[in-house]
Amino acid sequence: MSIDQAITEKQTPFLIRFGLWLAIWAHVISGVVTLFIVFPSATSQTKRFHIQKWSVRLLKIFGIELRVTNPNILPSDSYLLSSNHISWIDIHAINAFKPIRFVAKSEVENWPIFGWMAKQLGTVFIKRDSSRHAHFVVGSISEVLQSESVCIFPEGTSTDGKSVRPFKPNFFESAVMADVPVYSIAIRYLSKITELRSDVPAFVGDMGLLESMSNILKHRNLIVELTLFPPPGASPQQPRDRKWLALHSHEQISSYLSGANPK
Repeated sequence: MSIDQAITEKQTPFLIRFGLWLAIWAHVISGVVTLFIVFPSATSQTKRFHIQKWSVRLLKIFGIELRVTNPNILPSDSYLLSSNHISWIDIHAINAFKPIRFVAKSEVENWPIFGWMAKQLGTVFIKRDSSRHAHFVVGSISEVLQSESVCIFPEGTSTDGKSVRPFKPNFFESAVMADVPVYSIAIRYLSKITELRSDVPAFVGDMGLLESMSNILKHRNLIVELTLFPPPGASPQQPRDRKWLALHSHEQISSYLSGANPK
């Protein structure tokens, strides 16, 4: 968020923030209870219902409005979803739209409570500095793609959303192995007041989870915009080159965001 935006947008009063923190932890506890009691015997459809409901409520607590463009292009069969990455809240925004399994960095697994919850939801964790582990994860993702869709963040890290880093092609190999299409999704955060891109949700550098949550609660006037793009071409055969798939997805997302985020 720029200096001009900071001047224009007032912070959430302290007492309201205190109440919101209580609401967050109550919501987290309700999620833990659901995972313990409901999920062990629940069908996939029931699980998706609870994941979506929980994520929608979380966005509401943080004051984030969800907007989705081209929501109907996703198929009923499984697919790989490629996304740019700005914040930890990206996952909940996507789940609020349409629940899906994710690939996340191994550090997330160690987050208090949230890491455990992510593990219970079937998140695939990746050690970013291990090529051997990455190769193993690609095989695991391709197996999941036989029956479920998976979302990846191929930048390998989160950014402030001004631009999109080059996509690492490794995980696109899983779509080739499973013979499923690759859809792309562009994420950006806007101020409800100015309708301009906001840095508030950016989860970058050495920022911790609680610090990021606190920053969003101080500025509860955000819009998260999800824009979906179809797979390459109209051919019934999927492209078999992971590097080409990565470049194509990157081009779709970066071209859209460069036009949507005026400098």
